[in-house]
Amino acid sequence: MPDPLVILGNSNSRFSGVTSTMLQTLPKVRGKVSLAVLGKHHLPEDVPVISFRELRKLKDEPRVFHARRNNEMIQALAAQKLGANLKIVFTSTAQRYHSRFTRWLMGQMDGIITTCSAAASYLEKRPDAVIPHGIDLERYHPPADKSAAWKKLGFPGKFGIGIFGRVRPQKGVDVLIDSAIPLLKDNPDPTLVIVGETTPKFRDFQSELEHKVAQSGLSERIIFHGSRPSSELPGLFQGMSLVTALSRNEGFGLTVLEAMASDCAVLASHAGAWQDIITEGIHGFTVPCGDVKATRGSLAKLIAHPEKLLDMGRAGHSHVEEHYTTEREATALCDYYQLIAQS
Repeated sequence: MPDPLVILGNSNSRFSGVTSTMLQTLPKVRGKVSLAVLGKHHLPEDVPVISFRELRKLKDEPRVFHARRNNEMIQALAAQKLGANLKIVFTSTAQRYHSRFTRWLMGQMDGIITTCSAAASYLEKRPDAVIPHGIDLERYHPPADKSAAWKKLGFPGKFGIGIFGRVRPQKGVDVLIDSAIPLLKDNPDPTLVIVGETTPKFRDFQSELEHKVAQSGLSERIIFHGSRPSSELPGLFQGMSLVTALSRNEGFGLTVLEAMASDCAVLASHAGAWQDIITEGIHGFTVPCGDVKATRGSLAKLIAHPEKLLDMGRAGHSHVEEHYTTEREATALCDYYQLIAQS
């Protein structure tokens, strides 16, 4: 039976942003503390997995259970009720007020973590720790030559504007298209590439956007690239000069960090952690959520001077390297686990 200090919840069989952030820090955390994961979904084969039956038998020294979802808080509380000696912590990334039930669950926790100041502002009391997510700089890093990386992707135009994520209203793809169409008509150099899955629920939404693009005569320069394998994403980021992240709401939003690490300038909405991360005019710009006029104005500034995009991208890479790596996140998490275990 596994004998971990830390147990990570992993209850969702569907791959999500929560799953992604857990998996990105997992190797770093595992190198610092003994751990096991409750739920084998999407795990590398060599990661120790613990069953609920095994979890409830951990009755000697205190263990730390890290939950990131409601049902993981419930699992940990149930194991605790059955005798497991657990200290339970929960990471809240939501930028909305929690339901009464979620607030009750959070009230049973031994510790609360948030990932940014915006998420912290929706809590009833101050979190015990604010630990921003980080990314793996071995996976996301600058290309040797940005222009060559763009040409390698095979799209038309002199440089790329990217948006990454599912094609649906929440991600603000419509805001970007409405902002970009008049600008691309007047500027033949950029091409807009939309990377992400469209689920059946939002096929009509994508069709409406494609019709709008076709009516503008820009179908060859506003490209719906669809869902791509995870292995292709770093190369796509490397090819872009500018990456937009225009969600109407977001938990944290790793896209901006992945872009900055790849030497891309960024244009992001006032969602997620993006206002914490981006310094205006240095790494790019931020705009109010859903604001086409403001988005178009900032986009116009950025694409008018493509030579400045690389300077912004390089500044962004340095910023991520200093503040937002998985190593820094894992170190902060493990320090917190040790503190909770000893409390």
